[in-house]
Amino acid sequence: MIFTHDTEHALAIVVDLINTAPEAAGTEGLGGTDALRAFLDRHRFSDVREVTGRDLAEFRELRGRFRAVFGAAGTAAAVRLVNEIIGAVRATPRLTDHDGYDWHVHFHAPGAPMSEHLAADCGMALAYVVAAGELDRLRTCEAPGCSRVLVDLSRNRCRRYCDSRTCGNRMHVAAYRARRREAEAGAEAAR
Repeated sequence: MIFTHDTEHALAIVVDLINTAPEAAGTEGLGGTDALRAFLDRHRFSDVREVTGRDLAEFRELRGRFRAVFGAAGTAAAVRLVNEIIGAVRATPRLTDHDGYDWHVHFHAPGAPMSEHLAADCGMALAYVVAAGELDRLRTCEAPGCSRVLVDLSRNRCRRYCDSRTCGNRMHVAAYRARRREAEAGAEAAR
């Protein structure tokens, strides 16, 4: 484990949120308040009340700001972007052990709007990545035509694709076919 469990969980939320964007998903993954509610439920957000159109708009806006961190041109740019995200919320760090989870830190104020919850907790997770000198772990999938993002938490920093079953498999099959064509062309030339 590179980061604490709650930091890795927040990073997974950031990745999933960014990958709901039309340019990553092909369609708008947060098409309405029901989709946002499903996103919140999937990631087990605590203290969720009614989800509104304003929440949806704020999540979409934060999605773009998080995406910018993944595309930052170096540490200084990432620091500026992360500081803008976490500087815009009322950060109120506190320990909590809700919903069967062991003690962990929340950075949002109790009862804060969902967008502040997202910006505080996920913004701090990105801050930890930058502070640890691990910015290169925030990546965009290397498969041609894919713009989804990922966080490479592998020990040897070898993760290249957003999903090994889709993009990774597609790229491995393409490489295999290219090797086969090259081998067949070489065998044909040798005849």
